Amino acid sequence: MEPSRPAFLSRPLRAAQAAVTACAAARPGRRAAAATGALAAVSLVVAAPAPAAQADPEPSTKELREQATKLADQLEQLTEQYNGLRVKLKQSQRAAKVAGDNAKRQQKALEEERAKVGSLAATSYMQGGADPTVSFLAAQNPQAMLDQAATLHYFATQDGTKVQGLMQAMQAAERARKSAEARAEQVEQLRTQLEGQRKKVTTAYEKVRGRLVKRDPTQLTKLPVAGTGKAAQALRYAMTKIGRPYVWGAEGPNTFDCSGLVMWAYRQVGVSLPHYTGSQWNAGTHISRDQLQPGDLVFFYSDLHHVGLYVGNGKMLHAPQTGDVVKIAPMAGRPFAGGVRVA
Repeated sequence: MEPSRPAFLSRPLRAAQAAVTACAAARPGRRAAAATGALAAVSLVVAAPAPAAQADPEPSTKELREQATKLADQLEQLTEQYNGLRVKLKQSQRAAKVAGDNAKRQQKALEEERAKVGSLAATSYMQGGADPTVSFLAAQNPQAMLDQAATLHYFATQDGTKVQGLMQAMQAAERARKSAEARAEQVEQLRTQLEGQRKKVTTAYEKVRGRLVKRDPTQLTKLPVAGTGKAAQALRYAMTKIGRPYVWGAEGPNTFDCSGLVMWAYRQVGVSLPHYTGSQWNAGTHISRDQLQPGDLVFFYSDLHHVGLYVGNGKMLHAPQTGDVVKIAPMAGRPFAGGVRVA
């Protein structure tokens, strides 16, 4: 039994079959033209388009914002875990150094005691070369000889006990050093793994945020600032001043110029910056555009006369000029001079 065909293919197939039959029945002179028609009919059947696959619907602005917020929360958790491991790593490294220094001190003290014991042993050996009875009887001061022998025995016993104690202390310090080093190595491995996870979440967050901002730039102010460092905290403070007017020489809390806004924002997180772009340029580590993170300072023009706070996705928060207000704007359009990471 012939398998059934979809209804939308049945009619063209019957037409093609009829064309082929007509071609076979035609006289030789007309057979070529009939063949051409049959091929055309078959081509139409082959070229019939298949039903288009349904693409996944684009997430709504609200869904993208929720995704970004969730990723930012994950990023903050990973960042704090990373910071915790970094503290533990420093503690382990410090413990390993202390234990190592202690082991070295014990080793030095042990060598000194070994030298003393060796000297006593040599003295005892040299004095023991003669018969003790003969030496005692021949001695001009037998009591002095008895005292000396007792002293040698006492110190040999005491120093032997001390050497044993020092050796045990040195071995314990060495074990502590190795344990601390092993712990530091384990923490470093965990920190490396966590940093990899943090980078993945950061990439996902930047991607979602980029899609959201491309669709609706105003959504940027509604997203959380990723990060827990002072730079991210300063940016959060600065974003509360969006819409405040630019006033030359102002440094807040209600009006700002460009360097005044930066100074005010960082002051809120305990970082003191001068009210001058040239000095702010030298207030931290210089970084390239591809290293920028939220809260980093971004400078423009060869004389560094304008500064803003990096937000992400090629945008900054700044106090632009007289007659304007604090706002988020693209970095493009101004000659980028460089970035500075203050904290």
